[in-house]
Parts: sequence; C-alpha cells; structure tokens
Amino acid sequence: MTRRTTRTRTAALLTVVAASVALLVGCAPAPEQTAQSPESDYCARMVTNSGGLEDRSFNQSSWEGLQSAAVEFGIDVDAIVSTAEADLAPNLTQAVATGCEFILTVGFELADATLEQAGGNPNVHFAIVDEQVDADNVKPIVFDTAQAAYLAGYLAAGVSQTGIVGTFGGGNQPPVTLFMDGYVDGIAAYNTTHGTAVTVLGWNKTAQDGFFTGDFDDINKGKSYAQGLIDQGADVIMPVAGQVGEGAAAAAVENDGVAIIWVDSDGYDTLPAEYRAVLLTSVLKNTQDAVVEIIADDLNGTFENTPYVGTLANGGVEIADFHDQSARVSADLADELEQIRAAIIAGTLIVTGPSTPQ
Repeated sequence: MTRRTTRTRTAALLTVVAASVALLVGCAPAPEQTAQSPESDYCARMVTNSGGLEDRSFNQSSWEGLQSAAVEFGIDVDAIVSTAEADLAPNLTQAVATGCEFILTVGFELADATLEQAGGNPNVHFAIVDEQVDADNVKPIVFDTAQAAYLAGYLAAGVSQTGIVGTFGGGNQPPVTLFMDGYVDGIAAYNTTHGTAVTVLGWNKTAQDGFFTGDFDDINKGKSYAQGLIDQGADVIMPVAGQVGEGAAAAAVENDGVAIIWVDSDGYDTLPAEYRAVLLTSVLKNTQDAVVEIIADDLNGTFENTPYVGTLANGGVEIADFHDQSARVSADLADELEQIRAAIIAGTLIVTGPSTPQ
C-alpha cells in the first residue's frame, strides 16, 4: 500500500520551524484561504500531558500541528511541557495567564483542569486532544482510531506466520482501547473471510480487558510485555502505550520474524532508525491537520465546540505505508485492505465499540 496521508504537508512545514517558532512571527508567508490574517497579537499555547513533548505520540503530533499553524497563519505559538502529574494544572494556569486567545491541551489527564479553566475564562478558546470535555468554549479533538486499527488488524492476521498476534496498552482508557477494539475486529474479519483461526493475545473486546503496563513512559515494561507475547508465539504486536511501545520495537529487533504496528504517528519517521526494519505499519491520527483547521476557524471567528472526530473519510485516521515490510504484504492482501477501507468510508462496513467517539 503506498497511500500517503496529509502528514506530508506537515512534515515539510516542520523543516522550516525547526530552529524556533518565535522567529517566524511577523515574517511567515501569507496565510492560505483557510483563514484570514490574524491580529498581530494573536497567540496560541499548548500544555502537554505528563509524557512530555517528544513522546512520539499525541503530544508531539499536536505540537507539530501548532507549529504548522504558526507557519501558515503567522501566529505566535509555544508549548508548556509537563513532566509529572503535579505539573498539569499549574501549567494550564500559566498558559491562560499569557493572555493568548487559544489554548490546546493534550490527553485525559488535563480534562478536569481544562474544564475548570474554561469555566473561569469564557473568552478564551480551548481545544483538548483525545478527550471529551463539555463546555461552550472547549473543542474536543478525538479520533475514531478503530477504523484504521481494523485495517491494521486485518493486515496483521494476513501476514502472521504463526497464526498468533498480540497487543497491549498503557492504560485501560477509551483512547487506548479504541485502537484495540478495531484491531481485534479486523483480525476476526480476516478469519471469517479466509477461514483461518488467527489468535489475538492481549485484548478481549467483549470483556473490555487485556494487557496494560500501567504507564506510558517505561520502555523496559514495553519490552517485557512484548517479549511475553513473543514467547507465546505472537509475531505481530501493536503496542498502544506511547513511549512504552519503543520497548516492543526493541524486543522485535531481537526476535527474528516479529513485526510491530505503531500508533498515533508513523513510527518509521518518529522511532529511532534501528527499528524501521520491524515496522509493519502505523495506525495514524492526523492531529496536525485537525489543530491547523481549528485554529483557522478561530481566526475566522467560526470556532465552535462541536467535537472534531477524525475518521477514514475525512483523513483524520489512516494506516501508514508498509515501508521496509512491503514484501510481506501480497498484492491480494493490499487489494483487500483497499476494499475494506472503501467500505468503511462508504458506511457499508461499520466499525464500532464502547469507546467509539460521537
């Protein structure tokens, strides 16, 4: 599969802002038609969750989106980095105190603080990634990752040589388990279509229970959990655990024939190069373009609190290229994936679960 997502535009833009976003204010190119020229003092701030900025996950992709908005609209942006739970509320208070018109928060850990600050600052517009917060001035940014994970599960079952695949998460939370729901449903669909019996370890959709490391930071835990799955025969593993997933990639490198499915961003681009050979694909959330779109609306005076839900149809979710693993994916399997993708977009195949965003 050679489909490229809209992340290509973002990747190109980021090369321009690598040194410092601040240098772009006042000298950025004229904005496209998606937004009017901002006032000179318009600014946006982002507060990360406790995973930090370079988490190879939603903090990093959200920041890339904010940086892209800085280039596209000539606005001032900055990120306030949280490294522990105790940082969250104070960092959000600091962000609001800057007087910026737009505040972006990332993850469920910031839900309560975002709701509190939104209530106390009704003239400030907020957006929160991967969490639903109900307030007039808060825009949730959520993703129906089960749709893309369904494709990834079907793919995993199709390339598995052992007939056993696996997954694990960082915590039993809707943004995590939604990936896992789609993954196991895709595997089940492959079994139905091909009369196979590929087994998935690590998640039971009916019970909504499975394997969880309990955090999103400890890479050693990820390696241990992945090795446990490998020891049980799994040869394709999808970690849904932020930086913890890097440990799964390390385990795959040490075990011949094992492949990894990354999540949120394209792991081929964001993980160390030593792991590229074991990356089968990635389940993508296009947080970058969602952030740019919402800031454009804010600049145009059309900001509203209806959740942005990323889907296959609007490009909010997708699976990445197969990169170095392309030889494992037959032309027939790639064609099946395209047909499934089209059916999900058309609405003739419904992928759903307890955590499906509305």
